[in-house]
Amino acid sequence: MYILKIFWHLNALFKLFFYKIIFANKLKIGRNVTFRKGFSLLVDGGKISIGNNVFFNNYCSIVSHESIIIGDNCIFGENVKIYDHNHRFNNNDVKKNQGFSSKEIKIGKNCWLANNVVLLKGAEIGDNSVIGAGCIIKEKIPADVIVRNDVKYNLKKIEYK
Repeated sequence: MYILKIFWHLNALFKLFFYKIIFANKLKIGRNVTFRKGFSLLVDGGKISIGNNVFFNNYCSIVSHESIIIGDNCIFGENVKIYDHNHRFNNNDVKKNQGFSSKEIKIGKNCWLANNVVLLKGAEIGDNSVIGAGCIIKEKIPADVIVRNDVKYNLKKIEYK
């Protein structure tokens, strides 16, 4: 088991090094950023900034045409997808290659995005927020909030027993 963990950590270090070389000044990665297998990152004309102590679980994917900013101490569950752009399809006569519309995505500090969360262009998640499994976010989510199936709970008002 330890050999497998060492292998995945070395693989992640190699991949981070490779990403930094390929994307150069378009990619900023903080300290102690880790990810598991299947992680993919693409900077296609945009910029990506990832804070310190961020963890990406299996099969997370980030694609930037404009800007994606991830704060410190965030945790991403399996299969989280982050896209700061959408395909345009205004012209019915043209079936493909109509370009993209894009808008910045911001994720605050200390956020947790559970399994299968999708962030679309314009999503903004406040500090200390939790996004429940399977949510699709395309708007601003305030700080200290839990989002579950389009229901928002203020963390400061929840009493834990």
